[in-house]
Amino acid sequence: MTFTDVHTGYGYDDLPRLMSLMTGDEKHGPAATSTLDVVWVLYDRVLRVSAEGVDAPERDRFLLSKGHGPMAYYAVLAAKGFFPESLLAGFGAYDSPLGHHPDRVLVPGVEISSGSLGHGLPLAVGSALGLRAQGLSGSAVWVLIGDAELDEGSNHEAIAYAGAVGLERLHAVVVDNASASHGRPGGIAARFEAAGWSTATVDGRDHEALYEAYTAPHPGRPHVVVARVEAKV
Repeated sequence: MTFTDVHTGYGYDDLPRLMSLMTGDEKHGPAATSTLDVVWVLYDRVLRVSAEGVDAPERDRFLLSKGHGPMAYYAVLAAKGFFPESLLAGFGAYDSPLGHHPDRVLVPGVEISSGSLGHGLPLAVGSALGLRAQGLSGSAVWVLIGDAELDEGSNHEAIAYAGAVGLERLHAVVVDNASASHGRPGGIAARFEAAGWSTATVDGRDHEALYEAYTAPHPGRPHVVVARVEAKV
């Protein structure tokens, strides 16, 4: 059995129902819904990780930097069996492990506690370097960031460094819902290309386009997928 062979009986069509169970006072609904398809395709078809292998050294790592809207992430983790569906109804409650920002010590499968924007990509760079140092060359690191996070300077240091040292097991997904304060000359992908990254820009609701972009070969370079979704209103 491989990491991706475990099935819980849930499919993509179950996600809206799972998300509807989270009725807490969520202030970042668009941040969550913008990531739903991106996260689902990763967990359903790409990532080598499962509830049974949540601590396996050779697992892939997924880091949600855009942690201020975790409802879609929680729905996907529940669908993939990392924790029971029954926990979703307590989302945001005082005694619930499912907080408004994910907590790595409370939620199985969560790699980093996140929500403070600009931290996820630097942490992903460190994770990829650590795996390289341990000789775990088969493990991939994926980090999901929002386009507005590119307003944070820490990301640009990480982008430059990762390209310079050829972190080919590092992958970033930028969910672009046009919420950034500052535009990027030439678009988001151009910023990464200038630092030596492999890039792809796709419709963030098109599952086949996402899968093809996720699995595109990029020898010797980190890879970024810019997933465009409807503009935040």
